[in-house]
Amino acid sequence: MAKQYFSKAEQDQIVAAIKMAEMATSGEIRVHIEERCPNEPLERAKEVFYQLEMDQTKLQNGVVIYLALLDKKFAIIGDKGIHTIVHDAFWQAEKDLMLSYFVQGKFTEGLVQAIAKIGEKLKANFPYHATDTNELSNEVSFGGKENA
Repeated sequence: MAKQYFSKAEQDQIVAAIKMAEMATSGEIRVHIEERCPNEPLERAKEVFYQLEMDQTKLQNGVVIYLALLDKKFAIIGDKGIHTIVHDAFWQAEKDLMLSYFVQGKFTEGLVQAIAKIGEKLKANFPYHATDTNELSNEVSFGGKENA
């Protein structure tokens, strides 16, 4: 299972980065990791996006970072609210940032850096308000299609 590739400390680092990013925004960020990608990574990221209920955020500002470790594929997908603001170029820039770490075997660092950048964009466009709540889990999700 994909969970074996990330130690508890590394998972905690990723969760801490998500919590930090979400402190300043109403946006939601999730990371989903599995070994194999059953189809194109963007298509799989869309499936995971809905399975994790990222489309349920009030302002449509959920973001999923998807990784298929053994297939060496990954994607980032944002809901309508954030995507209409940042467009494909932003997601590609964050993928390029992650890839620069991934090629060095620094998966956790790549995720943490991308989460921070995504958090900055969410903060700029969906700032935190006193009435905001953490709508979705910050935990890293693992597994394949059947248990996403």
